[in-house]
Amino acid sequence: MAKDDISDLGGFVWSIAEILRGDFKQSEYGKVILPFVVLRRLDCILEGSKDAVLSANDSLPDGVDEATRDMILFSAVGGNTQVYNLSRFTFDKLRGQDPRQLHDNLVDYITNFSTNVRDIFLDKFLFTDQLKRLKDGGILWNVFERFAEIDLHPDTISNLEMGYLFEELIRRFSEISNETAGEHFTPREVIRLIVDLLIANDDEKLTGRGIIRQVYDPACGTGGMLALTEEALKDFNDAIRIELFGQELNGESFGICKSDMLVTGHDPEQIAFGNTLTQDAHADKRFHYMLSNPPYGVDWKKYQDPIKSEAENLGMDGRFGAGTPRISDGQLLFLQHMISKMRDDEIGSRIGIVMNGSPLFTGGAGSGESEIRRWMLENDWVEAIVALPTDLFYNTGIQTYVWLLTNRKPDNRQGKVQLIDASGERFWKSRRKNLGSKRREITDDARAEIVRIYAGFLNGESGEGEVSRIFDTADFGYREIRVERPLKLNFSVDEERLDRLTDQKAFAKLEEDEQAEIRFALKAIGDKLFTNRTEFDKALTAALKQAQIKIGAPLKKAIMAALSERDDDADICLDKNGKPEADTDLRDHELVPLTEDWRDYMEREVLPFVPDAWVDESYTDATDKKVGRVGYEINFNRYFYQYVPPRPLEEIDGELKALEAEIAGLLKAVAA
Repeated sequence: MAKDDISDLGGFVWSIAEILRGDFKQSEYGKVILPFVVLRRLDCILEGSKDAVLSANDSLPDGVDEATRDMILFSAVGGNTQVYNLSRFTFDKLRGQDPRQLHDNLVDYITNFSTNVRDIFLDKFLFTDQLKRLKDGGILWNVFERFAEIDLHPDTISNLEMGYLFEELIRRFSEISNETAGEHFTPREVIRLIVDLLIANDDEKLTGRGIIRQVYDPACGTGGMLALTEEALKDFNDAIRIELFGQELNGESFGICKSDMLVTGHDPEQIAFGNTLTQDAHADKRFHYMLSNPPYGVDWKKYQDPIKSEAENLGMDGRFGAGTPRISDGQLLFLQHMISKMRDDEIGSRIGIVMNGSPLFTGGAGSGESEIRRWMLENDWVEAIVALPTDLFYNTGIQTYVWLLTNRKPDNRQGKVQLIDASGERFWKSRRKNLGSKRREITDDARAEIVRIYAGFLNGESGEGEVSRIFDTADFGYREIRVERPLKLNFSVDEERLDRLTDQKAFAKLEEDEQAEIRFALKAIGDKLFTNRTEFDKALTAALKQAQIKIGAPLKKAIMAALSERDDDADICLDKNGKPEADTDLRDHELVPLTEDWRDYMEREVLPFVPDAWVDESYTDATDKKVGRVGYEINFNRYFYQYVPPRPLEEIDGELKALEAEIAGLLKAVAA
C-alpha cells in the first residue's frame, strides 16, 4: 500500500472522529480513536487463530501457571505474535449481536486479552471509561461499526504501513491538542534530522545482509523517534533487522507506544513503563543507536534520593558518577544514562539527543553541569552539536540543540567537536498555520544541507555567514583562578563609626553599661585617622587596658570592623605570617583557557590594570590539584556572533518624527 493510500486510510479513520464532536473535546479524540485502531488491528491479526487459541485454552490442565499458559497460547496464535484473546467475540461476531449489548460485549472482549495487552487498554488508555462515555452519548455503535469496516489485516496492511498509519494519527491528534503536544510528540522533521545525522557516515556498517541494529529511546513518548529511525534504516537497507527499545513515564503515551509495537510486529515487552532515571528497565542492555527528546527544565526533586544515592554509592560504576545537575533540570541525567548504554565493541554506539541551551553552559567550574561536560569532552565522546531554529516545537519557542555523541569517532574527528549553527533563515521556513508555539519547520532541502555540512566535517562552511566550525575539545575548557587584592583599611573613632557598633552582634548582646564603658574607652583614642591596622590595634589595646576592660577576640573583631573603612591610600593589612591579607569584597575569578598558562594570562590581562593583585594558589581543582578549578562550557553565541551595526541616527530620528506627527493627528481628530 502506497503512502498516499495510507494517508487516505488515515483520513477515513480521522473522519470517525467527527462522530465524537459534541460529546468529546477535540483534545480527547485520540483517547477513543487510537485505542480503537489498536483493537481493530489486533482483532484482524487474531481472527484466523481464534478457534485454535480457544481450543488450546480449553485443553490446559487446571492450575497451570501464567507463564506456561502464555507460552502455549502464544504458540497457538502462531508467528511472533505476543498476544492472544480468550473472548468468544471478534468484531464480526460483535456486529451480529444486539447493539444494546455492545458495551458489555466490548468490555468482555477487552478484558479477555493476554495481560500485556489488557493492561494497556484498562490501565493506560482507561478505555473502558471511554466506552462508557460513548455508550452514554448514544454513539458507541456508530463508532464501532465504522471501525469494523476497516480492513487492518497484515495481508492488507504490512507492519511498516501500519506504522505509517499510526504515526499519521498520532501526529494529527497531537496537533489538535497543542496544550500537551510537546510533552509527547516531537515534530517529524526534527526527528528525521536527528536520524539522518546519526546514520550519515554509517553506510559501510549498514550495508549487507544479516545486520541487526538495536535502537533505544529512554523517554520514548508515543514512539515517534523509534518508528522514524526504523523507517530510515529500512529505507537504506530493507534487509536490516531492527529491534526497538524504550521507556516512558506517562501512562497514556506509554500505552500508545506499546500499542504501536504490537500493531507493527515488534516485541511490546521491550517498551517499559516507569521512570528511566530511577528504575532502569533495560539495565543490562547496550544499544547501537540512541536518540531522545527528554523534558526541558523539569525538576527531579521528587525522585532525587535514588539518583543521588546511585551517584554517591556507585560513582563511575553507575550512571551518574560524573556529577548531577541542578535540581531544576534533569536533561543531563538522561544524557548520562544514554552514555552508560554505549556498546563496547567494534561498532560502538551513536547518540542523538535534543536539549535546550542549559546543558551547554549552565553551571560554573566544579558544578555538576560543568563536571558532566568535562567528563564527556575529556572522554572525547562529543562529536557535534547543531543549533536548531527557534519556534520548532509545539509547546515552546526556545532555542534547541542536537547533541551527537559516539564512543567510536573516526580518526579525523578524534579530539575534535563540530559546531553547526543551523538556526539561520536558510534552514527553516514559516508555517502557513501555527500549531501552538510551532511557527517554523525545517525543510527537506535544509535538512539535507545540515547533514551535508556535518557528514563532510566542514570547517568555516560559508553561505549567509559562517555556520560550521571545528574545535579541539580543550577549546571549551577553562581554569577558573581566584584573583585576590590586598585589604587596605583606615581606622578612626568618630560618632558615625561608633554608631556602627550597634550593628555588630558581639557588641549588641552586651549590657548597656558594658557598651557605654567600651564607647568611653574608645573615645580616649582620639579622632586621629590611622592608615595602618597594626598601629590602630596597638592604640585600641592600650585604650582598653587603661580603662581596665578585657574583651574576647569576637568582640575585638567587631570593634575593628565598625571603626574601619576601605582606603586605597592606607597600608596593606598583613596576616599573622606577615603576608598581605585578601580583601574578599575585591575578590574576582578569571577564566583562563586550558590551552594557556595562568601566569601568562595574569601578566597580560590582570596585572597591567591592578598591579597589586595575586592568584590564590590554594584554590585548586579536586582532580588534578593544580591551581584553579577546571570547567567546561560551550557558548554558541561567542563562536557564531555576527555584529549587526545599529541603524543610522537619522533613520531613527525620522521614524520618531513620523510617529509624533501621527499621534498629533490622532489627538487633533479626537479633539474635533
